[in-house]
Amino acid sequence: MAKVAAARKAARDWRLGRLEFAFDVAMPDEPARPAIPELLPPNRMPRRGKGSEHGRIALIHALAHIEFVAIDLAFDMVGRFGGQFPRAFTDDWMKVGADEAMHFALLDRRLKQLGSHYGEMPAHAGLWEAAVATAGDAAARLAVVPMVLEARGLDVTPATIARFKSAGDLPTAAILGRIFNDEIVHVAAGTRWFESLCVARGIDSRQEWRALLGRYFAGTVKPPFNDSARESAGLTRDYYESLAVPGPISL
Repeated sequence: MAKVAAARKAARDWRLGRLEFAFDVAMPDEPARPAIPELLPPNRMPRRGKGSEHGRIALIHALAHIEFVAIDLAFDMVGRFGGQFPRAFTDDWMKVGADEAMHFALLDRRLKQLGSHYGEMPAHAGLWEAAVATAGDAAARLAVVPMVLEARGLDVTPATIARFKSAGDLPTAAILGRIFNDEIVHVAAGTRWFESLCVARGIDSRQEWRALLGRYFAGTVKPPFNDSARESAGLTRDYYESLAVPGPISL
């Protein structure tokens, strides 16, 4: 897919010094998207049918869509906010973008092995909403996207891996294990740059994170939490415990 190839090329060109550290082109409000999949609001998404082969394929498709949108989120982070940070910020988020492209490619290949493909099913239309809401505030983008949305992936992925293993789908479980390890690094990058902003502004990072979520995040922070994975990423319990609203987490 063209977006995957473009993401990999951009990350490689940056790493090899072929791109300037310049941010003089305005970022678009919406990224370019393919004609498929059809994007639907959450309340119109079809049920997956848990336990069936179709349900597992539908879950892989949903995960592939998350990774597809994550490519856009990573490169929008660079293009929109890179000029506000040292070069190391762009280093980090270019690599994140390349990782997300690799994750999508792995899941899309797995879909094809199972007789499906990305775009065969509808997908959730709300994943870009966090980018729109935080387009004018780097701290808010870091607080919401890596420190809430990607951190949620750390919470739910181990159970998802176990589900695929119990169904005998070890190849998909292995892909998700690789994604899980990379996402710890992504959440760590978001937390690290968020905290650096707070230090520069002389404000408490925990209080600021909670204030930004109240302003920019329409969802809720729900347990169960993967505290060990979050702590590995620097996202310690004193950030999120006081915000937790009881209830199950779902993808």
